[in-house]
Amino acid sequence: MERDLYLVLENGEVFRGKRFGAEGEAAGEVVFHTGMVGYLETLTDPGYCGQIVVQTFPLIGNYGLIPDEQIGDRAYLKAYIVREWCQSPSNYRSEGTVDAFLKQQGVVGLYDIDTRELTRILRENGTMKGALAESPERAHEVLTAFIKEDKATEGHASKVELVTRREVLTVPAKGETRFRVAVMDYGCTRNLVRMLTERGMEVTLFPAGTAALDVLVTDPDGIILSNGPFDPEEDAELIFEAQRLVYSGKPLMGVDFGHLLLALARGARMTKLKHGHRGANQPVKHLPSDRVYIASHAQGYAVDADFLPMNAWATFENLNDKTVEGLQYTDIPAFSVQFIPEDGRGKSTTGFLFDQFEKFMKDAQ
Repeated sequence: MERDLYLVLENGEVFRGKRFGAEGEAAGEVVFHTGMVGYLETLTDPGYCGQIVVQTFPLIGNYGLIPDEQIGDRAYLKAYIVREWCQSPSNYRSEGTVDAFLKQQGVVGLYDIDTRELTRILRENGTMKGALAESPERAHEVLTAFIKEDKATEGHASKVELVTRREVLTVPAKGETRFRVAVMDYGCTRNLVRMLTERGMEVTLFPAGTAALDVLVTDPDGIILSNGPFDPEEDAELIFEAQRLVYSGKPLMGVDFGHLLLALARGARMTKLKHGHRGANQPVKHLPSDRVYIASHAQGYAVDADFLPMNAWATFENLNDKTVEGLQYTDIPAFSVQFIPEDGRGKSTTGFLFDQFEKFMKDAQ
């Protein structure tokens, strides 16, 4: 029998829906994702670690569970909220339902609520914390405890350590090895690794806490600071090690979280976005060419346009809110982008960014 499940937001709003997925309660930052497809990528994106994700598209799960579509090894989010989930998916590659996947991953699901109204609240009031439980009173208790714990650990707990790998891993290039690239794994996706190896790059993934000297001693041709979750200002150690990588003079490319981390290492300031950039359909303008691209995002922060890092100029701009989406450095061989320059099929309209990274590595040889 279907059981009621309640979502309570920190502004007092209450939503009643039905439970699916795993048993239990959940609390976290409530964010919305605007993609019409790609729910498997969202469910397994390390960028959503610890968050409660709301899908704005009303029907989720119609093509089932396809392991090859996952961009991470597991689900990282705390809870998943949809208007309706498909109980009978139709796809020859499907190996199950979203409900079964959430159960297997231990992720609480809520459906049959007005996701349009919930999204409107988050857009107008900004991202906020919330909790899921089987009564409004219990949800309030869970939320209060979560907020108290969150304040107690503020500035002391890095979320990156929850998603980074534990050991160094080398992935060979497909075909002839043209470059050897070190990737700092702050929550790196499978797709990013695949796109690099398909370009003839041997990729060595390093855990986020790896000292810069341990990376540089392998003498890579270039270094990529990967995507990942949350605010990079949480971890001063990561910023310090990124500074040491910058000082090495090695070609650097920052992606998503890595974009923010590189900017902080160069003296920039961050600003928290009202409701974040989350979805595969964010328009970004490449300022040098005046061209517009549709890019995938999973971030709640941006570089403050009034406090750009030293010796840097903006290369991309988000057309929705005019935030900085990319930076080019003039005194070091480095650049970065706020978005993720890849998609689930390993192809990208912004593949020229990898061409730029390759040029930096060629010039440095």
